Amino acid sequence: TSTGTWTKSSDMDSTGFIVVTVVGGGGGGGGAATLSGSSRGGAGGAGGGMAIERIAASSLGATETVTVGAAGAAGAADGNGGAGGTSSFGTSAFLSATGGNGGTKAASSTSPSGATAGVGSGGDVNLAGCSTAPGYEGSADDKGMGSPGGCSPLGGGGRSKSNLNSGDGVAAAGLAGGGGGGATSDASTARAGGAGTAGLVIVYNYY
Repeated sequence: TSTGTWTKSSDMDSTGFIVVTVVGGGGGGGGAATLSGSSRGGAGGAGGGMAIERIAASSLGATETVTVGAAGAAGAADGNGGAGGTSSFGTSAFLSATGGNGGTKAASSTSPSGATAGVGSGGDVNLAGCSTAPGYEGSADDKGMGSPGGCSPLGGGGRSKSNLNSGDGVAAAGLAGGGGGGATSDASTARAGGAGTAGLVIVYNYY
């Protein structure tokens, strides 16, 4: 389901119900700076959370608002990744799931921290995505490495890069996964992180 409006079927009577799943968007991976004599790796973006709820027809309006969390943007070369968006169902939000935070960049003067996963709330079942570890940094000959993107409950994150194959982090391929962190080797070109993937809202009608 895309962001918009859900409309209750005219065939749904008072015994009917819906089952809704919401998943927040995955965060973007952090990029990496260049620093002579050092290899650096950005942190991967975290995965989105998920919530599932059964909602009685009598609790629903004729229409309800649907919001699908956007994908977290890839961190630019030596830039932080963007956070994934929150997904929700209901004009008054019966349930929601936050997106994963973006991975922090591996700057020339600071070490990146890991990204915190999104979480579900308001549902009968509420799940968190996967948080990520910090990127690793070392000497020019050491194995600096970005951390991989975090998973959501429904999909995996993107691969990271190391100083042995320095480059941009890989975009997530799985649903609501986080993007991988980029990595640089000794004084190489600054690298970007990978993008996260968008969230999802699914509505099953029973009547």
